[in-house]
Amino acid sequence: MESRLPERDRPWVMRTYAGHSSAAATNALFRRNLAKGQTGLSVAFDLPTQTGYDPDHELAAGEVGRVGVPVAHLGDARALFAGIPLAEANTSMTINATAMWLLALYVVAAEEQGAPTAGLTGTTQNDVVKEYLSRGTYIFPPGPSLRLTTDTIAWTVANAPQWNPVNVCSYHLQEAGATPVQEVGFALATAVAVLDSVRDSGQVPPERTGDVVQRVSFFVNAGVRFVEEMAKMRAFARLWDDLTRERYGVADPKQRRFRYGVQVNSLGLTEAQPENNVQRIVLEMLGVTLSRTARARAVQLPAWNEALGLPRPWDQQWSLRMQQVLAYESDLLEYPDLFDGSHVVEALVGSIVDGARVELEKILDLGGVVAAVETGYLKSALVASLAERRRRLEAGSDVVVGVNRFTETEPSPLTASGAEAIEQVDPAAERAAAEAVRAWRAGRDQSTVDAALAALRAAAAGTGNLMPVTLDCVRAGVTTGEWAGALREVFGEYRAPTGLSASAAMREDATLSDVRARVSRTARDLGTGRLRLLVGKPGLDGHSNGAEQIAVRARDAGFEVVYQGIRLTPAQIVAAAVEEDVDIVGLSVLSGSHLAAVPAVLDGLKAAGRADLPVVVGGIIPPADAGKLREAGVARVFTPRDFALTSIMDELVTVVRAANGLAGEE
Repeated sequence: MESRLPERDRPWVMRTYAGHSSAAATNALFRRNLAKGQTGLSVAFDLPTQTGYDPDHELAAGEVGRVGVPVAHLGDARALFAGIPLAEANTSMTINATAMWLLALYVVAAEEQGAPTAGLTGTTQNDVVKEYLSRGTYIFPPGPSLRLTTDTIAWTVANAPQWNPVNVCSYHLQEAGATPVQEVGFALATAVAVLDSVRDSGQVPPERTGDVVQRVSFFVNAGVRFVEEMAKMRAFARLWDDLTRERYGVADPKQRRFRYGVQVNSLGLTEAQPENNVQRIVLEMLGVTLSRTARARAVQLPAWNEALGLPRPWDQQWSLRMQQVLAYESDLLEYPDLFDGSHVVEALVGSIVDGARVELEKILDLGGVVAAVETGYLKSALVASLAERRRRLEAGSDVVVGVNRFTETEPSPLTASGAEAIEQVDPAAERAAAEAVRAWRAGRDQSTVDAALAALRAAAAGTGNLMPVTLDCVRAGVTTGEWAGALREVFGEYRAPTGLSASAAMREDATLSDVRARVSRTARDLGTGRLRLLVGKPGLDGHSNGAEQIAVRARDAGFEVVYQGIRLTPAQIVAAAVEEDVDIVGLSVLSGSHLAAVPAVLDGLKAAGRADLPVVVGGIIPPADAGKLREAGVARVFTPRDFALTSIMDELVTVVRAANGLAGEE
């Protein structure tokens, strides 16, 4: 075999994940990034857009433009892509529950530019299964959600054949605790559910199954164990080839090719010594680029300071330059696969393949991935895996440099300016978005809107494809919240299992025993049976991994835990705290909306006559904001720097004792 390729490979598509504040501000950021050499767009949408609410909805308060761009209607889509020729663009949209709606907005915006639908290239993530397990931006029950995905796929095969209508996403499964074996097995189970649903819908002729398969892409996570991650991708490619040939009869190897994009592990980045995140990102990038036969088709890298808050354009540029140095300065793209023939790699790949097959078969035996979601099997497995990972971190058997080892550090010049080390979202952006959507509604022909929504509800109650009526809604001026609201009326809403009930108890150690004794003693001092902790997730932030791990450890420490899952209004949290007569409230906020959500809970408790009830907060909270929360009455603020969960439990007991005026302990 020649040691070099006859011609250097083309680099992968290079993206940065971007979106905040408003469509106009995000458009300016896109255009700057494209001018710097970025080769594809990757749109981050804010949580109201992802969960089907307009910017002026009660649940959107504090969340608008926070973790992405708000897109409420066709006018926003026009502004988002103004001056960007969509006929030439390759656009990835990280959107799931409302994927059909956002694709329809994109198609009409492109249409208005004169771009033919048949030539559009890009991806809608459109994998709602993992939302029930890890990210929480689901709206409808699994059945109707799978129908929306199926209808989108069938429509694109016929009308937008170069578009990737579904992007099976294992990224968040890894963040939620999945091992490489679970990540591959669970993701393939989702792909099977999607392909089976398309096949069984009868919307695509059997002879076009290969056209469906070749447009299914994947979106994966790459952690810092880059040898294992590279083997995982080779295993993924092998299993996908086998699955599509054997289960779906796809004969053309090109149609069976495993196509994936990657975002390397954002939640693995650390608040402590954040400069170490630079080398983490580089190593994680290598895991998905080193192996030619399993190389990512598109890569987007987080910024070094994402554990601190929203990155600035300069931070994103740094991550883009990492990709460009690897692709253009190094010799990586000049060689065949570096690992073919390696006994070590082959053994590692084989073990992942075998384990993932077992997981896939187990899920299929349960009745498929929808049944495995509804019974709580998948969520419980992830909560247990993440709990085990946390135990290894706290025990020191898993080393995270700067966090649980080598913690001594010089002051970092990168963060010396404090809050200025991250992008700040102007609170005025939310007010402007709410006013703009009200003005948009006032400027429409209401009878046309009403007719379009009535047609959508009727189609949803039937069995026809929902994409044509959705496109009609876009052209009529319907908003994101109205489209999702009409479908809520027909499909209902869903509350996914939390996965807490089946998670195993932590192995006993002296520290946990001491904390459990304090919990018991404090409950006796208060004259109650057990200390009660309410874990609350206010707003639309669905990243529940941290809240679930706190709940599991609190239960292990002897607390009675009240946890009702994600997406609660401050009023619902206050009502639960009063009704359940809890001793302490813990709020988890990772979306950056803490300065709106937390004071709303504090005010609600005061109005309910429970101003005495202590409140603690955990999340990605800059130091200046932590100070504001403490001034507002929050007893403690925990950030990713506080990785030792048992120590957090100890602090919670201290907070309860102080709030109740209990004297020192014997």
